[in-house]
Amino acid sequence: MGTTRKALSAAFAAAVIGALTGAAQAQAFMPTGGLSTQPVGHYEFCQRHPGECAKTVAHRPVELTRKLWAAMVDVNNVVNTMVTPRTDMEMWGVEERWSYPADGYGDCEDYVLEKRRRLMKLGVPASNLLVTVVRQPNGDGHAVLTVNTSMGDFVLDNLEPRVLTWTETEYTYLKRQSAKHAGMWVGVDDGRSVLVGSVSGRR
Repeated sequence: MGTTRKALSAAFAAAVIGALTGAAQAQAFMPTGGLSTQPVGHYEFCQRHPGECAKTVAHRPVELTRKLWAAMVDVNNVVNTMVTPRTDMEMWGVEERWSYPADGYGDCEDYVLEKRRRLMKLGVPASNLLVTVVRQPNGDGHAVLTVNTSMGDFVLDNLEPRVLTWTETEYTYLKRQSAKHAGMWVGVDDGRSVLVGSVSGRR
């Protein structure tokens, strides 16, 4: 137990130092722009779970305490371990369906939704837990959970056991949920085009 606490403390210290140094400090938070299109899978998820996609009470970035850091690391590890990767086609017979993990299986969006749900149950405001669409270096689309903290934006990812600042990842960030409304999305200002299916004008 003591070893685990020491490891978490070391990881927390490294994350704080990384978020405070040089260029990282200047880009601690993702630069977001205006409204963007909502991913089709998320739109359909909202039709099934309207309570998960309502207007949120905007909060300042949640304070990154040691307790929150430990919770982020734990939730990331637990969900990554308990869910086995499986495509929507394999599970549902469709190309894209966002859902909570079903019988221990899910794809990237399902991991994200479960992590978001668990952190909300621990008291983290919904407006600080933002589903985010990225592009991987190989060009594939992917989804991660962004936690908007006082020390910057951190990413929980089913492809990465560590909790990293968004600038430490190799992804191109495309868009994410609005902090003001869980059913609306804003663009991330990276000048890249979006490669995932979207719907427009349906909020």
